[in-house]
Amino acid sequence: MKVAFVGGGVMAEAILSSLLSKKIAGPRDITVGEPIEARRSQLSQQYGIATSQSNAQVCAGADMVVFSIKPQSLGAVLKELRGVLKPTQAVLSIMAGITTGQIVQGLNHQAVVRVIPNTPAQVGAGMSVWTATPEITSQQREAAKQLLAALGEEVYVPEEKYIDMATALSSSGVAFVLAFAEAMMDGGVHVGMSRDMAQSLTYQTIAGTIELARKMQKHPAELRNMVSSPGGTTVEGLLALEEGAFRADVVNAIIAAFEKSKALAEKA
Repeated sequence: MKVAFVGGGVMAEAILSSLLSKKIAGPRDITVGEPIEARRSQLSQQYGIATSQSNAQVCAGADMVVFSIKPQSLGAVLKELRGVLKPTQAVLSIMAGITTGQIVQGLNHQAVVRVIPNTPAQVGAGMSVWTATPEITSQQREAAKQLLAALGEEVYVPEEKYIDMATALSSSGVAFVLAFAEAMMDGGVHVGMSRDMAQSLTYQTIAGTIELARKMQKHPAELRNMVSSPGGTTVEGLLALEEGAFRADVVNAIIAAFEKSKALAEKA
């Protein structure tokens, strides 16, 4: 698979390094278009790939063109690449809030995949939710799935409306989980732990809980009840969370992120 990246940022590096490490593509199969010379040099030296300031140049000959830029840079990229891509090339966008329709119209190119990844993709533990225009062939669909599987887990959705939902839950949700982890650490420090100890216990507790939930395949409420002895410490702590409207706050955070994702799409 020959892959061109329009933008050489953190997520682009995460994808290309995963493709290389899992031998889905070799250094000669990957090109990166990046305006900053120092970044081009770093990527070229570290991974042995070709880089250029010209997006049109790096896209030539690629099977998959990954748009790994910030949404505010899209206008200039569309102007540069409009009419350049061949019908046989697929565009894969990881830009938040940018719809397939906006890319199709801006490029005058029909074959587009839209993905919302999340930051754990940088360590191969990502969650990518994606959809595609009808013009994406079965071969291109399989290539997209293979590329995203290199980053962790992937889920295809038939309707684009689910992408904004995934933005709120699995993409923005990373920050919500980290905020919870930070609060747990602060709680540990408050009762007398060292910060290093609180961090170690927090990370392993979260990781272990997720592993337990995955393997036991039970509803979270059922698992929570397993560790909530009547009159015990856990139910006392859960009561404090309920008094602080913990669950309502989490639900409202997801809803707020979802509404913002839709608003960004409307403004783009």
